[in-house]
Amino acid sequence: MSQTNFDNPELPILIVNPNSAGGATGRMWSSIAADFRAHFGPFVTAFTQSSGDGVHLARDAARAGHRFIIACGGDGTINEVVNGIMESGADVELGVLPSGTGGDFRRFIGMSNETRDAAKQLRTGNTKPIDIGRVEYIDKSGEKASRFFINISSFGIGASVATRVANSDFLKWLPLSGAARGRARFAVSTLEEALNLQTFDVKMSIDGGPPQLLRTIALCVCNSSHFGGGMNIAPDARNDDGLLDIVGIGDIGLRRIIGAAPRLYGSGILKVEGVTSGRATRLHAESADGKTVPLETDGEVVGSLPATYEILPGRLKIRVPSMV
Repeated sequence: MSQTNFDNPELPILIVNPNSAGGATGRMWSSIAADFRAHFGPFVTAFTQSSGDGVHLARDAARAGHRFIIACGGDGTINEVVNGIMESGADVELGVLPSGTGGDFRRFIGMSNETRDAAKQLRTGNTKPIDIGRVEYIDKSGEKASRFFINISSFGIGASVATRVANSDFLKWLPLSGAARGRARFAVSTLEEALNLQTFDVKMSIDGGPPQLLRTIALCVCNSSHFGGGMNIAPDARNDDGLLDIVGIGDIGLRRIIGAAPRLYGSGILKVEGVTSGRATRLHAESADGKTVPLETDGEVVGSLPATYEILPGRLKIRVPSMV
C-alpha cells in the first residue's frame, strides 16, 4: 500500500487502483489526473498496490478528516472504498471517477465513463444519501466475516463467473477499450459457466419468515440494477428505498439461459419463465445439501454461504450527476 500524506484533509482524495481497466488506469494516470485537476484544482492521491488496500486507505483518510473520498477504478475499487468509509464511522461523501472493467455501479448512477466528463459531474453534482447492503458470510479461510456492498451481491453462477473473469487472460489481444474488453470477458465467462451449469439447493428465509427450499443457479441480492459488465438483473431496483431487490434464477436449463441472454442487457429478465423476484430488508441463505455455494459482492468473490443480508437505509452519502 502506498504511503499517503493525510495532512491536507480539506482537499478531495482520489484512491486510485492503477491496475483497473487492465492496467490502463496506471498507464493513463497523467491524463486522468489532468482532467480531474481541471475541475478541482489541488487534490490528494493514494494508489492501491494489492487487494484490500482501498479499504485501509479510505478508512485512514476518513479518520484523518477527508470528507470527499473518490474511488478511481472499477466496481471492486468502489467496493473497497465504501467498506473503508463505513468502517471509519466518519461523515464522508463518496465520489466515483470510473476507470474499470465492468462499470456497473457508475452506469446505475449515470456517471460518464469519460474522465473529463465524470470529473465535471463530480464538481457540479448533488449529494444524495443512499442505502448500503451488508452481508455476513464464511470467508475463504472458513471464518465468519462481513462486508458492505453498494451494488449487488450474489451467490451461485454469478460468483463462479466473477472467479473465471478474475483468473482469465483471454481477449487481451483484442483492440478494445478496457470497458468493452470487460463486457466481452463477462459475456464469454458467463457462457462458459452456463455450459458447465451447476444448480444449488438452498434454504432461504426472508424477513424472518419460515425457511424455503430453493433450487437455483443464481440468486442476486441487489441494491442497484446492473452487474456482470452491464447485465440488467434488477431493472426495478433503487438504492434509496430501504429495500433489497432479490432476483432468483431457477433451474431453467442451458437452452433457456441462452435464449434469455438478450433480456439480461435490456429490462426483460423478470419476464423470463423460471426467474423470480421480490423485495426484503433481510435475507438468510444456507446450503441445503452441504455443497459449497460461492458468494460475491460487487464483483469480488469473498467466500460462501451461509450468509445473512441486510439493508442499511440512507447510510452513505454519494456525489451523483445533477440530473439524477
